[in-house]
Amino acid sequence: MLSVQAVHTYYGDSHVLHGVDLALPAGRALGLLGRNGMGKTTLLRTVMGYVKPASGRVCIDGRDVTGQPPERVARLGVAYVPEGRGIFPNLSVRENLVMAERAGSHGARDWTLERVLHTFPRLTERLRYGGQQLSGGEQQMLAVGRALLTNPRLLILDEATEGLAPLVVAEIWRVIAAIRATGISTLVVDRNARAVLAHTDQAVVLEKGRVVLEAESPALAAQPQALAQLLGV
Repeated sequence: MLSVQAVHTYYGDSHVLHGVDLALPAGRALGLLGRNGMGKTTLLRTVMGYVKPASGRVCIDGRDVTGQPPERVARLGVAYVPEGRGIFPNLSVRENLVMAERAGSHGARDWTLERVLHTFPRLTERLRYGGQQLSGGEQQMLAVGRALLTNPRLLILDEATEGLAPLVVAEIWRVIAAIRATGISTLVVDRNARAVLAHTDQAVVLEKGRVVLEAESPALAAQPQALAQLLGV
């Protein structure tokens, strides 16, 4: 579903990604781990087309999308929930959701407004609220629900649980597990490495813009010393 091949990305003169390779098969979940400033968000933004790589290739479902604008990437069935969530504060919860509702790239409409509201019951109680009236956890639920209404084949979540209360964090991971069970490919970034490894099939660790460790998630979870050295956990 996603292939990143020898990608080098710069911000001005700063060389952020150094020949990154990763592959995410269809229907699988991949965790992207690393300390702050190691290039995780830059990699996601490169995949989505917000940042153009200096060299290398990004392919979605076998199609080369290197340097293509985000809307072209999205039309191939990719949904992105960025750090900061990006909801519209002046729109109601209902408006934030229905403005994104559409068939997927292959015509699927598995995710409807009703299904999203069933998945996130709290949003049902907040349908008339403005986006700015929601708590951080509710905003994250709204951002994920909005992404699901595009009926994606690949869902990218950047810092899925950052700054949220423990009960809300548990709810978000429950939903991520449910999404994974539907067969949607998922790429997850989160600071809670153990939770990421528990909810993914494989994981990649970035250090200073390079892939320094790649393994099946259960195998990586069984290497606490390596995790402690690379992630400080």
